[in-house]
Amino acid sequence: MTFDIVRDLPAALQDRSGAWTFICGFAESWGFPLTASDGTPESELAAAEHRLDVRLPTALREAYLLFGTRTDLHSNHNWLLRPDEFYLEDKALVFRDENQGVTAWGMLLADLGDPDPAVHFSMDSDPWQPWLDRFSIAAVEIVLSEVLQAQNDLCDYRDLEEGEQEELSRRFTRLPFPAYPEGEDGQRFYAAPGLLLSTSGGSWLSVRARDEQTLDTLRETFPGDWLEG
Repeated sequence: MTFDIVRDLPAALQDRSGAWTFICGFAESWGFPLTASDGTPESELAAAEHRLDVRLPTALREAYLLFGTRTDLHSNHNWLLRPDEFYLEDKALVFRDENQGVTAWGMLLADLGDPDPAVHFSMDSDPWQPWLDRFSIAAVEIVLSEVLQAQNDLCDYRDLEEGEQEELSRRFTRLPFPAYPEGEDGQRFYAAPGLLLSTSGGSWLSVRARDEQTLDTLRETFPGDWLEG
């Protein structure tokens, strides 16, 4: 069965297995399939555990073993840390940093015994705040948000004008994901055949297409000052 973002996303949000199946299907369908060599070596994860004196949660280990070396999937804008870059900060294990060093994402040390623990974030060293309920859900969010930031001919960006957020909802299918905490101004994801779109803060639009023709059609039907078009 052909992969479909809208149809296949709900299963990805149910459990770890569904998340990894979704990520594999997305990568395969959109032209950058995962291979057996894309995972972080087990020895690097074990070394991180020894260095930090922690046991890494099952979900984090599974994600890294699946696509840990694929920076094109997880580190185009913000950075998923290598195991030798993991660090402890304020009773949390940090696995991701924002590109300007303002925000960090991690899991509370008290939660590391959970196979798929919640992810928290901290801005400017403020106390940790809830982000997403499970690491596997965060992994899906990271992949979708980061592939939109790849520097290639299949991505484009522009400002959103007044009223265009509502226009996106009319033209495209909004993904029921992710369930950010109330008040957080996070991304909204949208999809159409061959297209993935997101908005940030209601003011910035990012899009990735499966091929150049689909991207050109999107620019024509949703005109504006595209940066790359």
